[in-house]
Amino acid sequence: MSSKSTAQTFYDLKADLPGGNVYNFEQLKGKVVLVVNVASQCGFTPQYKGLQALYDKYKDRGFVILGFPCNQFGGQEPGDDGSIASFCELNHGVSFPLMKKSDVNGNQTNAVYNWLKNEKAGVLGLTRIKWNFEKFLVDKNGNVVNRWASTTTPEAISPYVEKLLSE
Repeated sequence: MSSKSTAQTFYDLKADLPGGNVYNFEQLKGKVVLVVNVASQCGFTPQYKGLQALYDKYKDRGFVILGFPCNQFGGQEPGDDGSIASFCELNHGVSFPLMKKSDVNGNQTNAVYNWLKNEKAGVLGLTRIKWNFEKFLVDKNGNVVNRWASTTTPEAISPYVEKLLSE
């Protein structure tokens, strides 16, 4: 995907999947979505297990996690899409969708992250992603309602997901 986005809403977005297919965000209408930039060789990589547990807990209630592998932070996602998927499945049991590896900062930022960062700035109003496993929570209406730093665990996000699913 190019760095430019014509998306007006969350549901207008699309992301490239490994293998050349496209993930259309229109299918997420009415769902609560957590978007996370992920990496396989990061100190936060164990969060994959927590993310999968969160996904397993709520997926039947309309919750989706979208992982965006990214190699922009310390070269901690060096593999290709196939090796990333294998690592995630074998080591962490990941079954939520993983997008094609892409950038979340800079001139080649994928359209999804351009949109998310524009909707919800981080600490001190900064929009750039600071590190792997930064998280954006989107409500059933496509609004970005929370943004968390890498240090926030999936377990800490659970009450927010529960609240949005109950609304």
